Amino acid sequence: MGAAEERLSEVLEAFDFGAPVVGAIRYGQGHINDTFCVHTQPEDACCRRFILQRMSAAAFKRPDQLMENIIGVTEYLGRKIRENGGDRSREAMEVLRPRNGGAFYTDASGGAWRVYPFVEGTVCHQSADTPELFAASGRAFGRFQRLLGDYPAETLHETIPNFHNTEDRLNKFRAAVEADALGRAKDCGPEIRFVLDRAQDCSAALDAQRAGKLPLRVTHNDTKLNNVLMDGTTGEGICVIDLDTVMPGLVIYDFGDSIRFGANHSAEDERDLSRVNLDLGLFEAYAAAFLEGVGGALTEDEIAYLPWGAKLMTLECGMRFLTDYLEGDHYFHTSRPGQNLDRCRTQFKLVEDMERCWAELGAIVARCRA
Repeated sequence: MGAAEERLSEVLEAFDFGAPVVGAIRYGQGHINDTFCVHTQPEDACCRRFILQRMSAAAFKRPDQLMENIIGVTEYLGRKIRENGGDRSREAMEVLRPRNGGAFYTDASGGAWRVYPFVEGTVCHQSADTPELFAASGRAFGRFQRLLGDYPAETLHETIPNFHNTEDRLNKFRAAVEADALGRAKDCGPEIRFVLDRAQDCSAALDAQRAGKLPLRVTHNDTKLNNVLMDGTTGEGICVIDLDTVMPGLVIYDFGDSIRFGANHSAEDERDLSRVNLDLGLFEAYAAAFLEGVGGALTEDEIAYLPWGAKLMTLECGMRFLTDYLEGDHYFHTSRPGQNLDRCRTQFKLVEDMERCWAELGAIVARCRA
């Protein structure tokens, strides 16, 4: 029995689920938090489910700040959805508070737990098998931005400092190269040069922010397809989930991370780089849907910088993989030697593809905007 399971009985007693609990089992494919699906049985209704999570103490040092962000954002979303005539119970996450009235429950060993009602009738996809599915996620993330357009981003805690600070990521990369703790730098000279040749690019978005072109907004910061719940009947994205990394940030980063993740058909650690390619059709499908979802909530500069978001998030991710490889693979889990180096190479191949069709990416965004 794992540490989380050892505390389950205690934790289940700490929440009022509105009906007797008849079971709780491990759920989902996440690797950060411990997640369980709790089944309850009301007397005169069908089984009702909840998501119970023990938040990772390694990833999140301040669960109080994390939950303050999540509760603030979800309650704000709920009000906006109701004002627009939507279904709050399906279109935004909702925190079920423990019996003590706090934002989360702390067990006897110090573990921090939270509960969300399960959004029934939805599907969570791990990959975009069709352009329509990828576009549906784009509309959902765009709508997320539109609904939160007036939320005071500066009031949110930075739960992971410098998470998408590309200048800071570059500094950490340079330090890893200089230290070369395991003597691995000799194996990745071309990759190191690739980053250093683009050092100036790492300041592109931050310079635009400092110049007042890109405003600080509420950003999700992990806009993968599997963080949108899709309606099981219509296939449309209805609820954005996994708000652990909701922080102040730049909207182009949310757009760019989706492109990095979804606008190609290769595995993240693909060794055959000829199979790693930016799919312009998927880029356009996502861009059109994202701008549709966001409505008129973005500035002209933010729209113009969307291709930069794609390039910077892909370059940053490659830097992080390469930094971890140089430092001994202590952050990203690996299942074979050299996996992080392979991961970095796939990201850099996507960056090269973006550079080759840079003008076309701008033209696609302009066409979608029009």
